[in-house]
Amino acid sequence: MLSATSGIRSVPVEHEIKLIFPSVDEARRAVASAGGELSAARRLLDDQLFDTADAMLRRSRTALRVRRDGDRGLVTWKGPLQSGLVKSREEIETEVHDPGVLQTVLEALGFRPVFRAQKFREEYALGGTIVAIDDTPMGVFVEIEGPPGYIPTVAGLLGRDDTDFVLESYPALWRRWCDAHGHDIGDMLFAPSAR
Repeated sequence: MLSATSGIRSVPVEHEIKLIFPSVDEARRAVASAGGELSAARRLLDDQLFDTADAMLRRSRTALRVRRDGDRGLVTWKGPLQSGLVKSREEIETEVHDPGVLQTVLEALGFRPVFRAQKFREEYALGGTIVAIDDTPMGVFVEIEGPPGYIPTVAGLLGRDDTDFVLESYPALWRRWCDAHGHDIGDMLFAPSAR
């Protein structure tokens, strides 16, 4: 959005943290006990990250993602991490009609797919935040997104505090998980039978 006084474009900033939970059922119980209201039912998110051949985006600590979210397609650019108690970074996102066509355009412009990740997600409204339960191939995470002042309060409602906050991205967590379990680091995908 353009400021009428300065002419400088304001970029939205996303604020979030992740919490590790032992199972989807335990995460649901915690969210329900805290008063969370379902706002988006469980569905598969399929994310494809892109970069240049010389890893320009990774080197600049930014990200370009195309997401398939059920029937919706989204393209997202994320800026570098900002320091703080929660994970904060600029984020520009918009819907796209056909993610496959967008991927073709990105590849024609010199971007290439570098990491694909899948997760089943359901979302809840709670305390001025969006709480997502993410069931991933490496475990269950609860992601709290909203104003940074609200996140610790909502984490507290879920029985957690700032010592439990996970600020790493899913690609970074996946690399660490693969290293710890002796797996080759590839894409974070469910086995076909798990879908």
